[in-house]
Amino acid sequence: MRTSNFASPQELNLAFAERIARLLSEGIAARGKASLVVSGGRTPQGMFAQLSQQDLDWSKVVVSLADERWVDSSDESSNEKMVREHLLQNKAQAATFIGLKNPAQQAQDGVDDCVAAIAQMPLPIDVLILGMGEDGHTASLFPCSAQISQGLDLNYPKPYLAVQPTTAPHWRMSLSLAALLNSRHVFLHLTGEGKKAVLDKALAGTDEFEMPIRAVLNRADVELVWAP
Repeated sequence: MRTSNFASPQELNLAFAERIARLLSEGIAARGKASLVVSGGRTPQGMFAQLSQQDLDWSKVVVSLADERWVDSSDESSNEKMVREHLLQNKAQAATFIGLKNPAQQAQDGVDDCVAAIAQMPLPIDVLILGMGEDGHTASLFPCSAQISQGLDLNYPKPYLAVQPTTAPHWRMSLSLAALLNSRHVFLHLTGEGKKAVLDKALAGTDEFEMPIRAVLNRADVELVWAP
């Protein structure tokens, strides 16, 4: 794992946004379009605001989510709502957004629609930005969930699966590990000493079911982007 450390979240937000913009521009130059897949939560909001102002041809960028809570897209806990409010603003309004929440009443019934949605994206994913929970989950691959063995199975046949977390509310839709690994550039974006301590614990152990972030760290060329 490579590491980029910054003195403050503000310094990280600007430098990371500029880096992502360069990678997306390179993808556009090479392939005509570029794809950006992001996680939710509060950590990336400041960086998204900086990224939304970066100069690139946003009309050729497709944005989607690594995971989503199975709630209405207007719900305060929706990752789509957060991305629309913090990233798909300013210059980034021109990007194409592919959401995951669909009319299916149950997350389990919405998997195929999500599979069809990601098929519209330029693949492999150009830039994947992951976060990590205090329990070591990433995307919505939660430890001890009934679906974790499927999610971490590299032979799982679909890029998405429905997950019922044991430690968080709402069913989720999540990219599988195999789909997460189908990315050109994988970033783990963390801030705060608490998250650094969780990462240190992950790096010190080997049980991927206990801390699913280990499965990504073990198999992908991940760059940690961190600030205290």
